[in-house]
Amino acid sequence: MEIREIRFSADGLELVGQLYIPAQDKAHLALCICHGIPVHPPDPTDKGYALLAQRFCGAGFVTLIFNFRGTGRSQGNLDILGWTRDLQAALDHLYDLKGIDKTRVCLLGFSGGAAVSVYVAAHDRRVSLVVTCACPADFAALSQKETPAETIGRFRQIGAIRDNDFPPSIEDWQRGFEMVCPVKWVDRISPRPLLLVHGDADELIPIEHAHRLYQKAKEPKELKIIPGGKHRLRLEKAAMDFVLDWLAARCSTAYTP
Repeated sequence: MEIREIRFSADGLELVGQLYIPAQDKAHLALCICHGIPVHPPDPTDKGYALLAQRFCGAGFVTLIFNFRGTGRSQGNLDILGWTRDLQAALDHLYDLKGIDKTRVCLLGFSGGAAVSVYVAAHDRRVSLVVTCACPADFAALSQKETPAETIGRFRQIGAIRDNDFPPSIEDWQRGFEMVCPVKWVDRISPRPLLLVHGDADELIPIEHAHRLYQKAKEPKELKIIPGGKHRLRLEKAAMDFVLDWLAARCSTAYTP
């Protein structure tokens, strides 16, 4: 496979990612993997998403991973509404690549990245299939545990909010989480296939969130509960095995915009 470092922009910010391209010379399925909201400072030794991208690339997907604003080597500050525009820009980059099957563009999101994936898929018909892992139905628990100012302070400590004058409005920043709220949008993914994956031992997002999303979503939809699965489902072999098999099977019969 070929691995390229890519840079693209959203709202004037430079975002950094990697593109994994299969060796076969044919029209490829396309997959964008979206990471979650960080809870710790960056760990340069964590190659989890790169390893995941290699695995999906080996299965025939042109696979894009990237850092949302405020994370990794991408510019900017963590802002969930900004993340939706980052993902739109990532899809633009992926969609415009030569050799892409434009009727088979998939999203695989984890936690906060899953929430953003639901929102973007609800608004962008280029997305053909959606897989969410450990997706919150809403962000209400965030406001119950701490005030918005405390949340911003925590993100500042781990380097996800970098500018002293950000956000210009705490209320608007917090309102972004209310707007992206996945349970408001998940029913708009239909008639495109949706897979919801959740661990029954998730220590951050209770499994009830998955059931709420499944109840609100329209067909075609599927809920996969991983016995003993925790929040970081990308590290759960059973979860990723199921996701890969599901994507491979659905891509042959997926909804075409």
